[in-house]
Amino acid sequence: MTEISITLYLLPFIFLILPKADAFYLPGSYMHTYSQAEAIFAKVNSLTSIETELPFSYYSLPFCRPPDGIKKSAENLGELLMGDQIDNSPYRFRVNINESLYLCTTEPLTAADVKLLNERSRDLYQVNMMLDNLPVMRFTEQNGQFIQWTGYPIGYAPTGTDQYFVINHLRFKIFVHEYEGSNAEIITTGEEGLAVISETDKKKMSGYQIVGFEVTPCSFKRDPGYLSKLSMYEKIDPVYCPVEIGRSQPIKENERISFTYAVEFVKSDIKWPSRWDVYLKMNGAKIHWLSIMNSVMVILFLASIVFVIFLRTVRRDLAKYEELDKEAQAQMAEELSGWKLVVGDVFREPDHSKLLCVMVGDGVQILGMAVVTIVFAALGFMSPASRGMLLTGMIILYLFLGIAAGYVGVRLWRTIKGGSDGWRSVAWCISCFFPGISFLILTCLNFILWGSKSTGALPISLFFTLFALWFCISVPLTLVGGLLGTRADPIDYPVRTNQIPREIPERKYSSWLLVFGAGTLPFGTLFIELFFILTSIWLGRFYYVFGFLLVVLLLLVTVCAEVSVVLTYMHLCVEDWRWWWKSFFASGSVALYVFLYSVNYLVFDLRSLSGPVSAILYLGYSLIMALAIVLATGTVGFLVSFTFVHYLFSSVKID
Repeated sequence: MTEISITLYLLPFIFLILPKADAFYLPGSYMHTYSQAEAIFAKVNSLTSIETELPFSYYSLPFCRPPDGIKKSAENLGELLMGDQIDNSPYRFRVNINESLYLCTTEPLTAADVKLLNERSRDLYQVNMMLDNLPVMRFTEQNGQFIQWTGYPIGYAPTGTDQYFVINHLRFKIFVHEYEGSNAEIITTGEEGLAVISETDKKKMSGYQIVGFEVTPCSFKRDPGYLSKLSMYEKIDPVYCPVEIGRSQPIKENERISFTYAVEFVKSDIKWPSRWDVYLKMNGAKIHWLSIMNSVMVILFLASIVFVIFLRTVRRDLAKYEELDKEAQAQMAEELSGWKLVVGDVFREPDHSKLLCVMVGDGVQILGMAVVTIVFAALGFMSPASRGMLLTGMIILYLFLGIAAGYVGVRLWRTIKGGSDGWRSVAWCISCFFPGISFLILTCLNFILWGSKSTGALPISLFFTLFALWFCISVPLTLVGGLLGTRADPIDYPVRTNQIPREIPERKYSSWLLVFGAGTLPFGTLFIELFFILTSIWLGRFYYVFGFLLVVLLLLVTVCAEVSVVLTYMHLCVEDWRWWWKSFFASGSVALYVFLYSVNYLVFDLRSLSGPVSAILYLGYSLIMALAIVLATGTVGFLVSFTFVHYLFSSVKID
């Protein structure tokens, strides 16, 4: 039992012995209080752009550096995979002291510096700064409405000109909440465990909490000869943004850029647990609600119609069939067509049965990871304050769910083959199929990122770490799951399989057209939420509506099961006993439409995405997403169809 588990177990007893207290819960972050005039330093993350999707280090540009040198913050696995690179910065704030300060003056810009600054400004790169784990926020006015953004641009070019100006003056507004520390509070965090603050610590905890961090960026040209004589953090005259174009700092060769900033502290009634609300606030929430509810109602309506018709048809056939005696049943089997005629072929081994077992095993692993992750996120355990926590949790869950993948895949193999021969090969393939394809795609993309000198490129040490996790955790657990699958009883078929396969009647159109067309119905439950997810990933928005996502996931699983069962029954009714792969792709074909929608999103919603490198990165990540979806949804459809076929033919008394 871990330390956190012990603490959670003892939590009720802690409540009994503590005096009355105000308590709150916020996963993913630890509350900090600061005293009057205490120095706080901001941190900077990688430079990002919605135009290129290639992150770069903040200090790859000629910005001011901390006096004590650049120090990288500890990063978790998820942050490294997302390309985050968090460094310290020279921006210093003293609590509740409003001041305008000088930072530094650069050396004369070289031609290479000018070219790089112009390129980053043209590609809309922005600085992602953080203070007390809060991203800096700025507000811009577009068409009479104020739009909030995280980060601020590196530079800009006024409309109608080719001259770029650098952002070299920042006006910060920091909102603080005065915390008295009058009662004990219980705080649980995603990264730092569980902490109980007792009455004896209340004086220590009293102070000011940072609950908001805003910036107004502007460009202002100063006399570098005068400012260069100043030391870092010396006071200067205030600048009020924005300023006229004639007084802005152009990006030109041999120019020296002076960086300054001003800070204003504002008392706020916002309490520390609610400080992320402004970041997680969704624009167009009503449209989001109405769209989701509309999808829910449409899907439930269609599902009810399909199931009413389907169940009535099957029950009528079974009731009519079992009312007859054995002789009449045999005569009826000769006269009637339909699913009853394929009783001797319905459980015949499918083509490429090993690949089917491998894909079903991987699908169980991916689906289990998705369900558990979304449930925990919906319950509030995945806070945006813990960067990379969601991705790290997904990877850990995937690794440990290898045991379930090996069990399901090998047991299905035993059921199809009637024995355990070759189960090790099946288990190895399960552990290497999806991760192997993903590693291959990521390696190709990583070479592209390395060539672009982007911080999104995975360091070689991280590659070895991922390989170690893969072969030291996932592969052994998959083999253990496969071993358990060999010891479990295989699923007995209710009917015997004929030695000679039955001829399948010819059809005017290929049945695979119906199979791939069936994916449109599951896609109908998914595409609205898919838009918000893609916007979150590629346009830098926060996504924290996991409650919606959980509902959509449940609807998706339900509809995948329904569609696959209905198509399996339709194929059996036309004497097509090759239902195994068709049941898998009837629901798995939704991935095809997801990928096509991703391409549509690239063309019409990410029109600003510039360059073939960015498009290749986008399509590569979309391909991995589509592969995961086809495995997860296909597994749902196949397992439900297998259960249905087994139940259907076990209800028929025939030799």
